[in-house]
Amino acid sequence: MWLFGFSTKHPRNLWIIGAISLVILVITALRRYFMHLDHKKASDDRDHRCTAAVQVTGRVVEQEEVVTKWCPGVIRTYALEELKMATRDFRIRIGVGATSFVYLADLGDGRFGAVKRVMEDRGGSKKIFLDEVSVLLRISHPNLARLMGFCLEKGEQLLLLEYVPNKTLFDRIHTYHGQSSGILSWSSRLSIALDIARALDYLHSRADPTIIHRDVKSSNILLVDDDHAKLADFGLCKLGYDRPDSETSTTPSTSPTSIKGSFGYIDINYLNTGLATPKIDVYSYGVLLLELITGLKSIQGSVTLAEWTEEWRKSDDVEVWANLLDPKLNGNANLEQLSVLIHVANLALLENSEGRPEMGQIVDRILSCMEPQPNPHLLSV
Repeated sequence: MWLFGFSTKHPRNLWIIGAISLVILVITALRRYFMHLDHKKASDDRDHRCTAAVQVTGRVVEQEEVVTKWCPGVIRTYALEELKMATRDFRIRIGVGATSFVYLADLGDGRFGAVKRVMEDRGGSKKIFLDEVSVLLRISHPNLARLMGFCLEKGEQLLLLEYVPNKTLFDRIHTYHGQSSGILSWSSRLSIALDIARALDYLHSRADPTIIHRDVKSSNILLVDDDHAKLADFGLCKLGYDRPDSETSTTPSTSPTSIKGSFGYIDINYLNTGLATPKIDVYSYGVLLLELITGLKSIQGSVTLAEWTEEWRKSDDVEVWANLLDPKLNGNANLEQLSVLIHVANLALLENSEGRPEMGQIVDRILSCMEPQPNPHLLSV
């Protein structure tokens, strides 16, 4: 018998045949290893190109290329007809945003989603859409609405988001339909405040780069149930934050036209300087706390809720604080927890943004007051 040109009848040749076989095995193993490395590098490069394509909107070529070539396997992409069929041609509208409408989507097998349809005639540009996709591709947190897929086809700009069934916090506390299922309890309000604080802490401290939401408000908070919430709508988000042109200058690095947010929740310092930092979200969160405490909307006539409550919330008298409590609660609130929330709101609403706490500090403060107390005191008003 002959192998590799050597006869197996001679014992010396067996050593040569064995050595050749070993070399072949080693070469085959190395070839497979380097092929694996090349495949992994190609995959990493593709993912990097996808993120870059979504981030650098000015350099994105055709939207179809982003969907079919630049982002395969990174996030599910949908054909327009798929989402039109799932929404029954955008029939059931479940939400309205500044630049979009949101529709219920039946995904089959008992699964549902929410399709956000960004509308150009409402000011929703392709840049805004791709900026939001860029943010959603970066984040993953139980208290943030999750991206399931998107569609860029025939002029449509569609996001498929997870469906959160119990509408928004605004609906729950400010509309007749929302209150028809019962008044949102004090413990539920505290739990929702903690969930949103955790969401913002994640965006500010753990996302890379830092993400500033810029539109924290009750209508952008989706309720999983009365005790659990998710922050949604990242269309106005900003990656990173602005700094003055020099250490001693307060000149804004962004023009006033770039200021984003909703009246009643916008930081006055942000309006004056145009500088977007995480502290503008902290300010909006302070307004949200007042909304949960009082049950009132962020605008009261011609003044904001922060202005309307200022005299009461800055008092040192506990009885004055009690007067701020939503009367629909009938006094069923923990006095110590109310004091903590008012204290946090006052710090969050400081005119000097540098004096405001970090969201991580707020999370810790709320958590500490939620620990079981041996003798909880209930307000009686």
